[in-house]
Amino acid sequence: MPTIGGWEWIIILVIVIIIFGVGKLPEIGGALGKSIREFRESSSRPEDEQSDESVDGSKA
Repeated sequence: MPTIGGWEWIIILVIVIIIFGVGKLPEIGGALGKSIREFRESSSRPEDEQSDESVDGSKA
């Protein structure tokens, strides 16, 4: 499977700017960063902690 090169990233960035506008980019970047952090935190937790949270529905 080929990887995405420099020109492809530039085209994707231009399309995102056209769709969302320059003003929304920091907001979108912040939301994306928060999502990635939450995913990393949840994937690094041991399985027993994750199952405990799903049972009570709250964090310890």
